Amino acid sequence: MRLLRPNCIIHADAVLHVWMLHGLTELQQEVIVFGATVAAGIVSGLLEFTTRCGADGSKLIAAAHIDPVRLGDPDARVPLDRYIALMRAAKSATNDTALALKFSENVSVSDMSILGLIMEASATMGEAFIQLQRYSQVAAETSGASEGPQFEVVSRGGRLFMVDHRQHPNLFPELTEFTFGSLTCGPRRFLPRPHVLAVYVTHRAPPHAAEYERVFQCPVHFGCHWNAMQLHPDVAEWKVAQAPRYVFGVLAQHADGLLTNLEAGETLCSRIEKLVLPTLHHSPLTAEAVAARLGFSRQTLFRKLREEGQSFSNVIQDLRRRLAIAYIEGRIATVTETAYLLGFSDFSSFSRAFKRWTGVAPSEYRHLDS
Repeated sequence: MRLLRPNCIIHADAVLHVWMLHGLTELQQEVIVFGATVAAGIVSGLLEFTTRCGADGSKLIAAAHIDPVRLGDPDARVPLDRYIALMRAAKSATNDTALALKFSENVSVSDMSILGLIMEASATMGEAFIQLQRYSQVAAETSGASEGPQFEVVSRGGRLFMVDHRQHPNLFPELTEFTFGSLTCGPRRFLPRPHVLAVYVTHRAPPHAAEYERVFQCPVHFGCHWNAMQLHPDVAEWKVAQAPRYVFGVLAQHADGLLTNLEAGETLCSRIEKLVLPTLHHSPLTAEAVAARLGFSRQTLFRKLREEGQSFSNVIQDLRRRLAIAYIEGRIATVTETAYLLGFSDFSSFSRAFKRWTGVAPSEYRHLDS
């Protein structure tokens, strides 16, 4: 099992290190979620809950650049960066930093995602945890996840824990709040006694730290080495069965189809971007290295890219272009730092490339954006 030390979560990734030094904006969030999506039902649920809290739904949709038509199908996918933007806009509109926690407390995942329905149709909590491991991506994908399932039940020192292995969780702690809150508050409706005994999170205590103990009704520890919930030792045997077993089979079959579509929908370009991003600051991976990581030959990699209307060099250049614009618009790095983060050998090379991409020099672009 891979554990993350709170002060070293992003030490190997210079790009993320600079983000943490300068602060994270929506543009930087977008950079780290290439291809990641959220079920439209969850996005709709957040929008409806925030509207009930007094916010203007149409303004939130506009602020997050979400297509409202897509929200009509709960199984449709919404880019994760748009969900992040919606969450941040919703917190601002309601002036409530604890919004994600309250969302998890007041809206059941079973009302928004097939994942919640499958878990509640499971025979026991142990089976429900297995379904969470299997279908978590149907509710929300996160790029850059560690190898293996995102969620894992482990035994440590005679205690039982549900661990969330999501990488870089502190860049969007609201997702941790919502996930852990949902896994705590949802089962509370039908379980005989508390199943979560303690909560551990890697992020520091937020302004609404008092809300954690109210929502979770157990000790909460901030700045820890992992994101985990300590579970009752007998929880796996506790019965759930909120729906007939037949319903479980139907739901699982539908979820399998959704999961297959998700896996098939990921483009080769997005897979390359995920591989290249962590090393871009000290020169990107070569085509040969990327092909090997993907299990292809160099020729197969080029052929598959041609089928998507792309070339390897274009993928790298487009990644650099988007990152450059994000860094400069977000004002989280100097122009010189941006050149380094994108793997350029010198500033003049970066300046020429940026002018080719945007028509203006980096310093002029930053002035235009101010």
